[in-house]
Amino acid sequence: MKETWTQYRSFDSTVRLLLVNQLSINLGFYMLMPYLAAHLSGGLALAAWAVGLILGVRNLSQQGMFLIGGMLADRLGFKPLIVAGCTLRTVGFAALAFADTLPALLAASAATGLAGALFNPAVRAYLASEAGERRVDAFALFNVFYQGGILLGPLVGLALTSVSFPLTCAVASAVFAALTLLQLGHLPRNTAVPRADRPALRTQAGAVLRNRSFWLFATAMSGSYVLSFQIYLALPLEVARLTGKGASGTAATSTLFVVSGLVALLGQLRVTAWCKRTWPPARCLAAGMALMGLAFLPPLLTPGERPAGPAWATAAALLPLVACAALLALATAVLYPFEMDTIVALAGNRWVATHYGLYNTVCGVGITLGNLATGALLGASRSAGHPALIWLTLALVGAVCATALALLARTGRLSAPTPAPVLG
Repeated sequence: MKETWTQYRSFDSTVRLLLVNQLSINLGFYMLMPYLAAHLSGGLALAAWAVGLILGVRNLSQQGMFLIGGMLADRLGFKPLIVAGCTLRTVGFAALAFADTLPALLAASAATGLAGALFNPAVRAYLASEAGERRVDAFALFNVFYQGGILLGPLVGLALTSVSFPLTCAVASAVFAALTLLQLGHLPRNTAVPRADRPALRTQAGAVLRNRSFWLFATAMSGSYVLSFQIYLALPLEVARLTGKGASGTAATSTLFVVSGLVALLGQLRVTAWCKRTWPPARCLAAGMALMGLAFLPPLLTPGERPAGPAWATAAALLPLVACAALLALATAVLYPFEMDTIVALAGNRWVATHYGLYNTVCGVGITLGNLATGALLGASRSAGHPALIWLTLALVGAVCATALALLARTGRLSAPTPAPVLG
């Protein structure tokens, strides 16, 4: 932690505020969202289709609006979009405390999603702009704060939700209200594009959409998000198969998240420093993606049937899944700083927030399609008596994406910036 503090203090006050901002964003978000489905289905007794619709609207309003949020951040400045996003999430989370009808819940859920679309690209673009040549180090530290919020949020939310879900909503809303005030008072306003120099929105979007190298990179990298998301899908389902539904299964699933978070918190800065010394950025990307694929080889060792006998037999059967979670976190630690830096390079340092917004949308679509395919294959492979097939397929996805990144690097599409043309 001393190393993290030293690195944190080495940046200026704006970067430090953006890091605390992201920790707080994730703290507020993850103290509420993991428990929303249970509140909707249990506390409000909504049907499963209604719960799915409410959660889907939140995801759609965020993923679908990332590009617009990024474009507005590039045109109007990063601070206004960050403040607007935090304000909107303050309102959305407060509304979830009182909403008890489907239209009200849909409106609150859409507001929380749109809020993320406003501040997410702006925060990353602002951090890249302020960090300058130290972008890789800044994004490594960003991931430490990001994962810290993910670790702390559910723990705080569990304590609050045990009292009442409206209390959780109120505290989460208060976190974002405090963030809004903090940023209004202390976050400097970056220089926005002068009104006379702003092209039409259609022209700005077209410049980004025609960036072929960026599209190829985003498509290849979407595989990493599909793979890393399996800590929420394939791994918990495998834990449930081995332990059954109960306290032991919940504890085992929690262990996966704790291990993943600790790897990021304790190892991110060391991993980034080692990668910078050892490899060029493009090789770090390919290596991180390859490691992400290799992470799915340990689950091949899990037994085909639920272990019988003493508790230690079940614990031993879960070790390959813990190893998978740890390797996925390690692979993300390798990838993330260089991934964020590469997006800036491919943007030609112009319309950076717009590129971040579109990148999030592409990866979000990849996650959705990947989860549908993973869920279908997981069920089919078990039914056919070949449970190893899902792990081999996920490992193959990692290998294919790593190869694609290596080919992009070899052809110069990752090392050479591709500035977006300015038209009109």
